[in-house]
Amino acid sequence: MKRLQISLMAIGLFFLLGPGSPVRAENPESDASAMRVLDAFMTAFNARQVDAFEATLNFPHYRIAGGQVSVLEEAGTRPDMFARFTSATPGWDHSAWARRNVVHSGPSKVHIDTRFIRYRADGAILSEFDSLYIVTLQDGEWGIKARSSFAP
Repeated sequence: MKRLQISLMAIGLFFLLGPGSPVRAENPESDASAMRVLDAFMTAFNARQVDAFEATLNFPHYRIAGGQVSVLEEAGTRPDMFARFTSATPGWDHSAWARRNVVHSGPSKVHIDTRFIRYRADGAILSEFDSLYIVTLQDGEWGIKARSSFAP
């Protein structure tokens, strides 16, 4: 009976904690590549350049925000993206990263805990949101595969 209890406790801990420890692996090349993608993403976003923005994404690309999941199957499917964003976000001038911390990292995928801030033209903060970006190596290119934020 005691063996059964210990076995059940071990199985429960396995499912609770997972098969491996949550220790962050060191992958400096992957981390640096992912950060370069986030830099290019923000630069393109602020410049309102759809092609450059899409070049930072891996497709299909997933965005979880505002209680919905949006999927971009391929580049070129949202040419009106910035017009729609600026009309939905009155007063927005530019955005910037406030925080970017690698949470998990492997040779082909990096999870990054972020906070981004939306600013007005005068530098006043319009809004800020925590988010998680998943950057992947796909077909030899690093890009943002998915992002989940608390933005509307």
